[in-house]
Amino acid sequence: MGSLCLEVRGEYACFTRPELKVERVSYDVMTPSAARAVFEAVLWKPAIRWEVERIEVLRPIQWSSIRRNEVGSKVPTGSVETVGRGGGMLREFYADDDRQQRASMVLRDVAYRLWADMALTGAAGSNDGLVKYREMFRRRAEHGQCVNQPYLGCREFACTFELVEDSGSRPAAIQESRDLGVMLYDLDFADMEKPHPLFFRAKLERGVLRVPKRDSAEVLS
Repeated sequence: MGSLCLEVRGEYACFTRPELKVERVSYDVMTPSAARAVFEAVLWKPAIRWEVERIEVLRPIQWSSIRRNEVGSKVPTGSVETVGRGGGMLREFYADDDRQQRASMVLRDVAYRLWADMALTGAAGSNDGLVKYREMFRRRAEHGQCVNQPYLGCREFACTFELVEDSGSRPAAIQESRDLGVMLYDLDFADMEKPHPLFFRAKLERGVLRVPKRDSAEVLS
C-alpha cells in the first residue's frame, strides 16, 4: 500500500543521547523513536503500531547551546505503588523548589521528512483493517488534527507537521553523508515494568537515514 509521509519543522530539537546522564546533548539527526512519536501524535490506536522506515534531513545540521530549567528529582515509583495499594503517604513534592538549570546542546532550525507504515497488532479486532486506519490518518493529518502536540525530542520543542502525498515536488534532502555511530532505535516494552533500549548503527547517506526493521539483525539490544 505504500508508506505514509509527514514533513515536520521546528525551531529547536533535542534527541537526547542516553549515555550522557546530566547535560542533554542531542544526536545529530532525529531518532526513529522520536519519529514514531510524531506519527502516534497524529493517530494512535491499540490496534496499530507505527514502523518508521526512513528519515530525510531537509535542512543543514546546526547546533545551539542553551540552558534549560529541569526538575532535579522525581517521586519514587515504589512510593506511588504503595500509596495505590492503600498504604503510606507520598512525600510533598514541589517542582518550583527543585528546579536546576542545566546546559543543553540542541539542534536548531530543523526540518525532516518522515516515512513510516503501520501494521496491525494483537489488539486488532475483526473490524480493524489497515485501509481504514490509513485513511483515518490521512484525514487527520490533512486537517492538522492530533492526539497531542507533536514535538522534537523534548515536549517544549513543539513542531508543525504536514502530510506529504507527492514527495517528488518537495525539497530534496541535504546532500551530506556521515557516520552517526550507535543510535537509540526505540524501547522494547515486552516487560512493561522494565523496558530496555534498542540501538542500531546509524548512517546518514546523502541526507537520508534508513531505519532497519525491528526484527532485523542490525537492531541491537
